[in-house]
Amino acid sequence: MSTAAAFVAPTIDWAYLVPVIVVLGAGVLGVLVEAFVPDRHRRAVQVVLALGALVGALATIVLLWDDVQELNGIQVLGGSLVIDPFGLALQGIVVVLALLATLVIADRTSTGQDAFAPTAAAVPGSAYEDLARRRGLEQTEVFPLVLFAVGGMMIFPATGDLLTMFVALEVLSLPLYVLTALARRRRLLSQEASFKYFLLGAFASAIFIFGVALVYGFAGSVRLAEVRAALLNGGGLDGMTGLVLLGLVMVLAGLLFKIGAAPFHSWTPDVYQGAPTPITGFMAACTKAAAFGALVRVLYLIGSALPQDLQEKLVVALWVVAILTMVVGSVIGVIQTDMKRLLAYSSIAHAGFLLVALVGFGELSGFGVRAVVFYLLAYGLATVGAFAVVTLVRERSPQPQAAVESPVLAAVGAGGTAGSAAGGAGDLPAPDGGAILGEATHLTEWAGLGKRSPWLAGAFALFLLSMAGIPLTAGFIAKFTAFGAAVAVGAWPLALIGVLASAVSVFFYVRIIVLMFFTPSPSSVAGGVEQESPENADGGPAATSAVAALATRVTVVRSEGFTTVAIVICVTGVVLLGVLPSSVLDLALEAAKFRP
Repeated sequence: MSTAAAFVAPTIDWAYLVPVIVVLGAGVLGVLVEAFVPDRHRRAVQVVLALGALVGALATIVLLWDDVQELNGIQVLGGSLVIDPFGLALQGIVVVLALLATLVIADRTSTGQDAFAPTAAAVPGSAYEDLARRRGLEQTEVFPLVLFAVGGMMIFPATGDLLTMFVALEVLSLPLYVLTALARRRRLLSQEASFKYFLLGAFASAIFIFGVALVYGFAGSVRLAEVRAALLNGGGLDGMTGLVLLGLVMVLAGLLFKIGAAPFHSWTPDVYQGAPTPITGFMAACTKAAAFGALVRVLYLIGSALPQDLQEKLVVALWVVAILTMVVGSVIGVIQTDMKRLLAYSSIAHAGFLLVALVGFGELSGFGVRAVVFYLLAYGLATVGAFAVVTLVRERSPQPQAAVESPVLAAVGAGGTAGSAAGGAGDLPAPDGGAILGEATHLTEWAGLGKRSPWLAGAFALFLLSMAGIPLTAGFIAKFTAFGAAVAVGAWPLALIGVLASAVSVFFYVRIIVLMFFTPSPSSVAGGVEQESPENADGGPAATSAVAALATRVTVVRSEGFTTVAIVICVTGVVLLGVLPSSVLDLALEAAKFRP
């Protein structure tokens, strides 16, 4: 008669899970706040809770750094999570960028409005939505959703097995699908973007989990370390190494979707344009950092263990994806006239530049990983700062408030156009009797901004120059290290294509700077007489857009100050990383250590 084996309780090193626990725990508390805290105090409690959780998570990451470095990583939860220098560094970057993005999300204009619809379930343009706006309802559920997304992003690059990676992918994605649909203006455009993001994201997740199944079929495990050991030691199914290559390609396809790399980029421009602008900045910076962290871990642990012939095929595939991504982002970005879509194609191009640094994943020197870590921080600071500036540059109607509430404008507010979206009854009058409308995203509306608000335009120009890779900015060091990592492994043709694509992208960055500082601002209706129309960004006749039809002007709105703080921090970071990058590069090189 056999006796049952005694139960052995697992040992969990809770200290290394504290950063994730703080963020996800705060998200759970945020849900309880929605249920039990009175309406008048709810927003203040949510803002303090979200910012406090992110600051606390960042502090614990800093405290854990020396210990993790000394141990060169530790497996937690039986290997489901691997807290090593690389994973901890990526968690730190995600938290820093999320903290800055949350400042922008929490900000409100001088009219007391944030960027989110008063009620997400209302039909755009309906009487119910108008009533909710008039009553001043606010979507404070945004903050726990952001925290849940950040929690998933922190788990994503620190996973030790593919199944946990899939769970983290869904945890970070589902809140973003909801947040994308919450724009206060251009409601139909926002909901359309959310539906596209959800639908394509579901396909990408399905491809990812199918790839995980194929990898498991080869190695009998989803643990990255065990799959690597099966490849190196000749384990797994005999003669079926191609199975793990196919599975790995499908896993990488799911990750490349989140990154926004071509040909998986089609969602990026629509979602970036339709989502609330603070959420767009949050997604562009934090999601890319988390997804690249997971991509690096999979490539360097599984891809580098493939047989040489299969590894060469994977490198060729990465070359193709990197070249296509850089070309699509740079070339199509040139013809964009909407600021948010332009920044979306800029994001696609930067994904290609980052992929350039990863083509040498078979060489475990660490320089490619160092380049990626530094690039993600530099790009994230410039991106959060750029979208923060966009939130402050608004359209303003010179017409009385009653005119702004006309049926024509209400339709524009519900559906959105390339140029304008009316705010509806909730928008308080501007000082001149008009009303503050949505963000001024058409490029022609940015003409002359440097004269009206030189400091804000100067900060935006700095972010654009950093994205362009101009010396003395963080972007220059980031691109230099990325292309240098490719040259070091003999991929100099790819680095050359990256330099050429970067030169092309400089055109649309500089075009915006020329518009802001060297182009007169467009004329508007004055004294009942229509003035001469401005020329558009391409030098042709002015487009007969909703901007001209509604006779709007552009203004820089005042806010509670959170956005200003975020912009100042981003400016400081971009300058310091460009002028004094050595200490951060050293930390990034220390982060280029994996624990299989």
